[in-house]
Amino acid sequence: MEAQPVKTRNWKNFYRKYRGFFYILPWIIGFMIFKFYPFIMSLFYSFTNYSLFKPGTEFVGLDNYLSIFHTKKYIKAFKVTFQYAFLTVPLKLAFSLFIAYILNFKLKFVKMFRTIYYIPSILGGSVAIAVVWKFIFQGDGLINQFIQMFGGEKINFLGSTHYALFVICLLRVWQFGSAMVIFLAALKGVPQELYEAASIDGAGKWRQFFSVTVPLITPVIFYNLITQLCEAFQEFNSAFIITKGGPLGSTTLISLLIYQNAFRTYEMGLASAMAWLLFIIICTLTVVSFASQKYWVYYSDDER
Repeated sequence: MEAQPVKTRNWKNFYRKYRGFFYILPWIIGFMIFKFYPFIMSLFYSFTNYSLFKPGTEFVGLDNYLSIFHTKKYIKAFKVTFQYAFLTVPLKLAFSLFIAYILNFKLKFVKMFRTIYYIPSILGGSVAIAVVWKFIFQGDGLINQFIQMFGGEKINFLGSTHYALFVICLLRVWQFGSAMVIFLAALKGVPQELYEAASIDGAGKWRQFFSVTVPLITPVIFYNLITQLCEAFQEFNSAFIITKGGPLGSTTLISLLIYQNAFRTYEMGLASAMAWLLFIIICTLTVVSFASQKYWVYYSDDER
C-alpha cells in the first residue's frame, strides 16, 4: 500500500482537529463584517464629526457627547425612553404572567387560547400592525367611534402629549405572547406537591400564587425582565410609524433620534455617540439587575 505524502497527512490531521471551526467560519465572517466592524467604527465615529455626504472627518473628542447633555431635545428623548421602558416592561411582565397563570389551568379549548394569545408577538413588531394601530387610535378611528357610541367625545390620542406615549406603550404591552409562553413553561415546572401542601395548610389561590408560584419562577421572571428591558430601550417602529415622535417630542424615543441624526441630517458622528450612550445605559441597567438578583431571585441549588 502506497504511503500518503506528508503534506496530505498533515492537512487531513489539521482538518480533523479544526473542522468545527470551518463549519462556523461563515458565521464568524458575517459577524466580523456586519457586527464587530460596525461596532468598533461607531465608537470611532462618535468622537468625530463624520457625515455621510460631507467630505473630511475631524476628530472632535467628547464634543458629540457634551452636545447631547447640553441639548434639551436630546435630554428629553432619553427621559421619554426611560418612561417608555419603565411603563411597558412591568406592565408586560405582569400581564403576560397573569395570562400564563390562567392558561396553566386545565380549561376547555386552552390550546386554542394559547395560540391566539401568542399571535400578537408574531405580528406586533411589524410595520403593518403599527399602521393598523395608528388607524385604530386616530381621530375617527375605532376607539373614538366606540366612545361616541356611548355619548362620549372624541379623544385626540395621537395629537395629545398626555395620550400619545400611552398609545405606543399599549402596543408594546399587547405583544405579550413570547413572555407568556416562557412563563407558561416555568409554571409547568412548579411541583404540584407544593400546591397540595399549601392547600392543606389553608392557603387560597392568591396565597399559593405569591408564596409558592412566584418564588419558584423568579429565575424566569429575571430572564424576561432582562430581555424585555433591552428590547424596550431599542424600540423604534411604533414611535416612528404611529406618532413620528410627536406631538412636541412626547414620543421621541432615543432610537428615533438616532435615526433622524444618522439618515436625515446625516450627522453620523452625533448619532454614533447617542447609540453608545444608549448601549451604556442598557449595560448599566443589566449589571444592576444582575447585582439585585441575589436579593429576590431563588435558584433551586442556592445554598442561602
